[in-house]
Parts: sequence; C-alpha cells; structure tokens
Amino acid sequence: MSDLRKMIIDGAEIEVDPALTILQACEQAGVEVPRFCYHERLSIAGNCRMCLVEVVGGPPKPAASCAMQVRDLRGGPNGEPPEVKTKSPMVKKAREGVMEFLLINHPLDCPICDQGGECDLQDQAMAYGVDFSRFREEKRAAVDPDLGPLVGTKMTRCISCTRCVRFTTEVAGVSEMGQTGRGEDSEITSYLGQMLTSELQGNVIDLCPVGALTSKPYAFTARPWELKKTESIDVMDALGSNIRIDTRGREVMRVMPRNHDGVNEEWLADKSRFMWDGLRRQRLDRPYVRVDGKLKPASWNEAFAAIKAAAEGKKIAGIAGDLAPVEAMFALKQLVEGLGGAVECRTDGAMLPAGNRSAYAGTASIEDLDTAEMILIVGSNPRAEAPVLNARIRKAWLRGAEVAVIGENADLTYDYYHAGTGPAALTAMADKGVSDETREKPTVVVLGTGALMREDGPAVLAEAMRMCEVSGSKLLVLHNAASRVGAMDIDFTNPNGLGALNEADVIWNLGADEVDVEAGPFVIYQGSHGDRGAHRADVILPAAAWTEENGIFVNTEGRPQLAMRAGFAPGEAKDNWAIIRAASAHLGQTLGYDDLGGLRSALFEAVPHLATIDMVPENDWKAEPAGSMGDADFTSSVSDHYRTNPILRASEVMADLTKLAQDRELPVAAE
Repeated sequence: MSDLRKMIIDGAEIEVDPALTILQACEQAGVEVPRFCYHERLSIAGNCRMCLVEVVGGPPKPAASCAMQVRDLRGGPNGEPPEVKTKSPMVKKAREGVMEFLLINHPLDCPICDQGGECDLQDQAMAYGVDFSRFREEKRAAVDPDLGPLVGTKMTRCISCTRCVRFTTEVAGVSEMGQTGRGEDSEITSYLGQMLTSELQGNVIDLCPVGALTSKPYAFTARPWELKKTESIDVMDALGSNIRIDTRGREVMRVMPRNHDGVNEEWLADKSRFMWDGLRRQRLDRPYVRVDGKLKPASWNEAFAAIKAAAEGKKIAGIAGDLAPVEAMFALKQLVEGLGGAVECRTDGAMLPAGNRSAYAGTASIEDLDTAEMILIVGSNPRAEAPVLNARIRKAWLRGAEVAVIGENADLTYDYYHAGTGPAALTAMADKGVSDETREKPTVVVLGTGALMREDGPAVLAEAMRMCEVSGSKLLVLHNAASRVGAMDIDFTNPNGLGALNEADVIWNLGADEVDVEAGPFVIYQGSHGDRGAHRADVILPAAAWTEENGIFVNTEGRPQLAMRAGFAPGEAKDNWAIIRAASAHLGQTLGYDDLGGLRSALFEAVPHLATIDMVPENDWKAEPAGSMGDADFTSSVSDHYRTNPILRASEVMADLTKLAQDRELPVAAE
C-alpha cells in the first residue's frame, strides 16, 4: 500500500493510486464530477470542460479533472496532502459558464427528442446550469449525415464531445467518423458521407450524451418511463452478452447492453441490439397438425394426440437448435431417452467430444484476452462470429499483444500475422514449438467452430490442444450457438451424431432451423418462429422465444447465465419446458416435476456446475487423441452475420443490413 498517495477531496482525506486522474480519484471518494466527453473505456479528450475542479495551491483557475493525474498535484507548503475542491464558488461558476456555452446552439428539442428522460445534458443542466441565457444571436445549424439504417442523426444537438469518433476508431477499429471545420463551423460527420459499416455501431447511441445520435428503429415509439426494464442475456451469438430488455405490454421495444467486465464490458453487437422487430414477425401462436399434406390449426390436445399416434412403438430422436434453454433440452433428453431414443445438439456438424469440457468449452475465460500477450486464432473470423469478442482482441492488440491467424485472411480491425490457411500451418506451428521466453507469455488459442465443422474436426481439435500444450496456452472455443455449451454439459449427444436422424421414425425438433430433415420421418417442431423447421413439420408446437421465458444459457467460455422473462408469448404459445412436460404425460413417460423449480433441482443434481450462475468453472485439461487432418483450408462458420437464426431472419432491420453488406462487396468499376 506504500505506493498510494494521500490527497484531500472536499475536506475528506483519502489514499489513491497516483496514476489515477483527479476525476477517478473523486469517484473513489464518492464525489460526483459531471462530464460529457470523458468515458472510462475511451481515450481522454478533455474537450467538454464540464469536469472542472479547483486545485488548491495551483493556478488561479479551474482544472480539467479528467486530464490531470494525482501524481501531478502539488502538496501544501508544510507537507500537507494536495487538496481538490469540487463544490467551491470557483467551480460552481465555471460549470455554469461551461453549461451556458454548451446550450448556446442547442435546440429546444426536449419534447420531441428520443433522448428525453435519459439525457446527460438535461440532467446536468438541471444540476449544474443556470436558468437563463445571455446569448441573443441566431443559433447555428448542422447537416445531418446518413449513417445507415441504425443510427439516426440530429447534429444540431451535438456538443462535440467526440465520444462517437473515439469509439468507432479505438474500440470498433473502423475509422469512419471524424470532426471537420473549426470554431463554430466544426461538426462531427462520417468520412465522404459514407454509412457506418461496423458491426458495433449501435454503441455510439448509448455513448452520445445528448440526442445527436439516436436509434432509428426505436425512434418515436416509446419514452423510457413507459418501459419495463428486465435484466437478461443475449443469445444472438454464443458470447452471452449481458443485456437489458425494455418492454411495453407484450412488445419488446428495445434492447440495451448491461455492464459485465467478464463478458461484454458495456458493448453490444448490432444484431443483438436491433433484432427485436424479429420477435414480432412470423411468430407461431397456436399448434398445427398436418392433415392430408396441409398444416391445419389444432388444439393442444389434438397436437399431443397426433404425436402419441405417430410415436407409439416407433424409434424417436430429439435435436436441439441454437436458441434452446438448458432446462428445455434437459427435459427433452429425459423424455426421448426414456422412450428409448437418441438426442443430438451438434446440428452444424461440429465434432465436439462429449464428456471433455476442456475440449468443447476450453480452459480460457473471455477476460483472459485482456492480459494475453499472444493470441492465435484458428479457423475463425471473430468479427463475423462475435463482434464484441473481436473488439476485446483488438483491445489486447492495442496494448501490445501479438495476434496470429490460421484461416481466412479477413479484415479483423487489427493487424495480425497470417500464418496460413489450413491444418498444415497449425501443425507447423505446433511442431516448431516455442522458446522458454515465449512460453512464459500469457497466450490464448481461439478455436473457431469453422475448424471443427469438417470430417477431420476431431483431429483439428486435437492439434489445437497440442498447440496449447506446446505453448502453455489456454484454449477458448468460439461457438456460434448460444445453447451449444449448455447442451454439451447435459450430454445432449449420441455416438452417431446427426446420423441418429436417419434411423429415427419420429424426430422431435427443438428449434433447430438450420437442419434439413429428409422426407420420411414424422417431424414434431417446437419453436417460436415459422422458419425452415416449421415448414418441414407434421406437428407444430408454438413455444416462447428466449425473451418470454426464464432459462439458463451457458456461453462460449462455459459461464452459466440466467435469461429472464421480459414479456409473455403470443397466443397459445407456452414455455419450452412446459410443452415437453405436458407431452410426456400423453406419451406415458411423465417427467418428475411440475414447475421450473423442480426441473432445475433435477438439472443441478445431474450437472452441479450449472447452479454456479455467472461463474466460469475450471475445467480439468484432458487432451484429445490425435488423428490425421485433411488439406482443406479453414473457413468461418458464419457466411451471413446478420441472419444466423430464426429471430434475425424475421427482422426487417437485419434484412436491410444484409443487403447493405452485400452491396458493399460488389466490385466497383474504375473511373
């Protein structure tokens, strides 16, 4: 503790790290300092001047607390600790002056501004401003650039805090915004009037402290005080980003990120933030039974009777899709295996070994990327598969980490050494070994699902694990499906993989829309959207989407997290586990619980670590047996970033983003 330094803030003495800024020291002391441009995860700009404080014994003017470190403060003449005042008359007058300047050109848009009710400028004008203005000249106006279908602009409200510029440049790694002009002619805009292309651009809406950047899809639909706020988990990719779902009545109105330093920090991918219109479209809201080749509406009892008639004495198989909660898969596994059938969750063909958690969930946590000095990415394009994770790798790269890639030579927003495109490069790297000096550096191997969705997937996994052993690295398996690790934890697998479907007469499809079931078997589809699985079904059981039921999801690092119900399912749709429990009674295989609590008790008894919510269990290392790898190059497992599941495919916003992405890839004629 000897490296701490004493200082006095508003009369109270505290000890702080001298490397902290005055603003951070004030936060540690519990003293609020207003700010607009300062943000904990962005570089310091020091251009809004709202965080002014008085440094006792310093220059006779206020100082910007975000840009001055504690170590630069001078103590008193008799050895007293340096003193800072945040509530003195000098500070009060300075803040009132800054606020008056900020409001000179700000339009009186509050009644029609989407930021109303959660606007930093409103709040700080009330707390630190004055109730008059001495400015009588005409207000200036600014042109509103078209940033695309996600971010709406009203740049007359902009206070030039440059948070959006710093985020897109530093965190997203796409330099597409900047400031032009000088003095009162300065304005924030995109380069050459181009739309934003980053998969993280929606975060600038949260960062903007005024109403200059707002959400286009959400615009003019609700006010924050009308909304019920539910803390939950995102399932659009396997990262398990922490989110807040805002609902009005039954409808999800918007999705926003929650801070979780171990998973997504405070960022959120665009497809997770803007997919909510897909929750309203193409919904299944009542059971259907196929009669004479056509799907016809039915009651629940008629649907269960049709299932009973089809399944009696027949061989049954169960498959689970990408968005199924652990509880529903556990119930389906008990039901299907009780009827003598087989289950499978590896619907994308990924060769994940059952029972070896160090191989399918890895040994690294997402947070390990922050301290990694070397990162090897194998068979993955993290920018397309998990943009928030990609931003975390970029953060490590900015701090000096070396990044190498084996696979596609894609734009990942940071520089990397392209070691090769296929298994030969991985073998060469493992055979080469590393020096003792390099071995001591914290290293993470990120293994993408694309490297495992091949016939030689087990051999690739074994080689990646050998690479970890040679280099002393931790392994992070980057999945695409939010439900995959949880399904592997409850052993929702069989030795034949998807081959079990070929032997089955009846297939219970739990939201697996990425699987083509061949003609022949009787198909029961249980899901929320009328996607590919529903078109092939003989019986459709309408289920709640993940925002409409409580469920556990295990993210790509193996962290169990709770998704909470934010609203209720439409029509006659029911919770996934409840549908399976009701069907079990009709099939003479009644499951031994009547509520979610009883189901979770049985689940935690079978798989204890699932009860450790928000904890990453340590997995014992168990190397997979080696095999022979092929010569084919590694490819990413995601071809269309914005349409990877039924909810995204039902969203009009995602369709627009996909079209814009495809248009950008078209060749442009030279002039």
